[in-house]
Amino acid sequence: MIPVASSVGEAGNDSHPSADTYDTRLRRFGLAAAAFLAPWCIVACNLGWAMAQAAGASDQTGADALAAAAAHPTLLHNVVLFGMLGALLMIPAGLGAARLAGRGAAKLSFIAGTLVAAGYACYLAVLLTDLTTIAMVRVGGPMADFATVLDTRQQDAAGTWVFLLFVLGNVVGTFLLGLALWRSRAITRWAAAAIMIWPPMHIAGLAAGVEWFEVTGAAVQGLGFAAVGVHLLRRAG
Repeated sequence: MIPVASSVGEAGNDSHPSADTYDTRLRRFGLAAAAFLAPWCIVACNLGWAMAQAAGASDQTGADALAAAAAHPTLLHNVVLFGMLGALLMIPAGLGAARLAGRGAAKLSFIAGTLVAAGYACYLAVLLTDLTTIAMVRVGGPMADFATVLDTRQQDAAGTWVFLLFVLGNVVGTFLLGLALWRSRAITRWAAAAIMIWPPMHIAGLAAGVEWFEVTGAAVQGLGFAAVGVHLLRRAG
């Protein structure tokens, strides 16, 4: 899933060397673009929720989520959209970072990249369900029944693994990815540390119930991934 050694295009192909070089460069440009953009979509997502939270919004229960959607429909709609876009882009961004670290920390980068990709794929699924909450408020109806539906959905064991895998990839996977970049020296140490800052800041925010921890951690993580993007572009040149 994540190349940890030279790909066919990088090693060269006697019959189509120019095509292989073009494909390799195009792939790295795409991975670099994702590394530049993905974290800032996550920043925008967290920033929007921090603003809603500062105004009293909560998502602890189905009733809370419905009340938040009713009070901040446009803001939360944008929160979900930025989050989904960020989750989608974090998959190639994580794989690009793992590719970069692969030569110096092959096994660790493989595990980390796989966890990050799987975690953010699950985050995309989790966020998609939030559009249903917004739609419930927009359509109107028996809000108490809607709240019960949302609570029941959260308690459904069939979907619990999706949330758990998201947490595993988002927290453990991201930290391991930063550690792989640190060990491989693929990027500067400060940039690798910036990526590793996201998990503890995210945990601190959840523990304190203050989203601004996540906003700060995501922004610092964005600086680390920017370094990943720069190095991928250099290799693509």
